Amino acid sequence: MTSRTAVFGGTFDPIHNAHLEVARAAAASFSLERVIFVPAATPPHKRGAMASYEDRVRMVELACAGEPGFEVSRIEEGTGPSYSVQTIERLMERGYRDLSFLIGADAFAEISSWHRWRDLARMVEFLVVTRPGAAYAVPEGLKVRELAGVWLDVSSSSVRSALEEHAADVPVPAVVLEWILAQGLYQSRESKISLSYTSG
Repeated sequence: MTSRTAVFGGTFDPIHNAHLEVARAAAASFSLERVIFVPAATPPHKRGAMASYEDRVRMVELACAGEPGFEVSRIEEGTGPSYSVQTIERLMERGYRDLSFLIGADAFAEISSWHRWRDLARMVEFLVVTRPGAAYAVPEGLKVRELAGVWLDVSSSSVRSALEEHAADVPVPAVVLEWILAQGLYQSRESKISLSYTSG
């Protein structure tokens, strides 16, 4: 049976326009009924997030509001590592079936290093978002469909740098930018003083 629900996990520190474009393209290309955004509480493959779990979830909720078929899940909330295989198991326990896993080519290239990756591969098909020059091998037995032509040169780290530098054009939804500024996220003490002075 063709998967109709895709799980889109990530640190989302913060969520940005490229995340949303990828999710929209996947929904259109693969006739998805929904895309479930799953902010990682404690991502095992990355150092600690800059923003708190609550702030990151709230930013994803703001970004997804009004987007047909987009949902936000707190299923990884907690103190333990956010392993994708356990996330999928929990979703299946809650009645979700025929799941796809939306993932970038760079991350997919490292899939064999993931915790219980063979178990994960038995439960989902992978929707791999490619970019120019990306190379990855597909281990035997994995179900993979490729999503090409939507790669944007945006990353959460570049967004954080733009915020620190007071860039005029930050590639995040306006409601997310408002939250970031209101909460003082991704800004040094000097940046916060400057923003407070100029806004006030």
